[in-house]
Parts: sequence; C-alpha cells; structure tokens
Amino acid sequence: MKLRVSCNLRFHVVEASALILMLRPFRGVQQWINREVYTIKPAMPMIESTDSFGNSCQRLVAPVGDFLIHTSAEVMAPDNIDAAPGAHFVEIQHLPNEALTFLLPSRYCESDRFGALAREITFDSLPGYDQVSRITDWVRNTIQYLPGTSEFPLSAVEVHQHGYGVCRDLAQLAIALCRSISIPARLVVGYLHNLQPMDLHAWFEAYIGDRWYTFDPTQSGLRSGRVITAFGRDAADVSIFHQFGSGCLLNNMDVRVDLLDN
Repeated sequence: MKLRVSCNLRFHVVEASALILMLRPFRGVQQWINREVYTIKPAMPMIESTDSFGNSCQRLVAPVGDFLIHTSAEVMAPDNIDAAPGAHFVEIQHLPNEALTFLLPSRYCESDRFGALAREITFDSLPGYDQVSRITDWVRNTIQYLPGTSEFPLSAVEVHQHGYGVCRDLAQLAIALCRSISIPARLVVGYLHNLQPMDLHAWFEAYIGDRWYTFDPTQSGLRSGRVITAFGRDAADVSIFHQFGSGCLLNNMDVRVDLLDN
C-alpha cells in the first residue's frame, strides 16, 4: 500500500540549542521511499549520519526564535504483516551477531527482572513465536493503553507497577518479557494508518524462526499500514528528537498518515 506520512514540529527556542533528530523513514527491505520532503525554517546547515542500528539521524543547532521542522514522505509499505504461529525459537549460539544486543537488559527494558513472570505467562506455549504471541496478548489484556499519559519514557518495571501506559511503554514491557526468556526483541517507532488518536506510534519486533516478526500490544490483530522510522533497544535509542540543554521548547507536533491510490 502507498502511504503519505508527515510530521510537523514547532519549537520556541530561547537559547541556541543542539538537536539530534530521527525523522526520516527507515531505508530497508520493509518499505520503499518514493518521495521525501524535509524542510527546516529558518534554513541552516544540518549534518546527516547513520547510527549503529541503521537509523538516519540529523544534527543541527536551532537558532533563537520560532523554529519549524516539516517532514513528509510517500512510502510503499507492505499490504500485510507476516505472522508465523509455530515459528521456532532460535538458540543463542545460532543467532546472527546483530541480534545479540537485543537479548540484553537496557535502560527501559530490565529483562533481568522478568524471568519468572515470563515463564509463568508462557508455560504451555511452544518455544518461539507462540511465546511472543502469548506475551503480547498478556500485556494487551493486563496493562491499560492510555495515550497521552506518559510524557517521559517509563521503564518496564514502572509500567508493570502502574498498570497503564502509552504505546511505547507497553512495547517495552513486552520486550523485557521476551528478552528474559532469551528471545531477541527490539523497539520500533514510526507511523500507523488509522491510529486513534493519531500520533507517532511504537511497537516491537522479535527474532524467531530466523527473522524478525512484528508484534503490537496496543492494537488488536496485526494491522498493516505501518511506516518505520527507527529501531532500537528501547526509547533511549529511538527518540524523534534529542535536545541538549533547556533552551528549546516543543510547542506543537502534528502527525498525519494518509492512504494514497496506488
């Protein structure tokens, strides 16, 4: 399917501030970028780089005053999201090197704290895809999805204690549970068509059956219409912008996802 995605960020800058942005769609086999627009006002030099996960990053210094960033892209995304019930668990010695980092505890995914709970949730599931599916269902049915309730990232432990969170929080709890039973899992951020309320979205992928599969604990069923912006261990790796210092205030963010004729 062809989607047009856009994100407008409006800042008020009281002191020149360095920003690292992560707003361009991911380039990979998952999706094809037909057209892209990236505008900053006022215009200024920007440095483009790629991080260790393959995400596109942009670095600049925002000037004092009102500062606007507009990004949009037309993207060919998959019509369907692959599912593979019964796909096998991959033993650690057979994992590709790039998957190993997604086995370890990270800042917001304390997988070393969830082994007993994960084994309890998945005790009668086949190792692999079925375990991840059971974890996803458990998070969806146990933790309340409340958009707008978490301004700052919560750790998996905090989300489990609170019993509610935003999409990023639920995904990170599921990731921690997967890693605790030796299944690599990574956070994904991007866009989802028909998301309500519309915003940037977060879900996760798990490595089973010798590839990455998509899971989403906040949505019923594996809905298509996804455009990926970034992958990472947790929210610390995939923030759409990092600001350094306190001189930059985000006043408004507007996100849109439109289905286009093929």
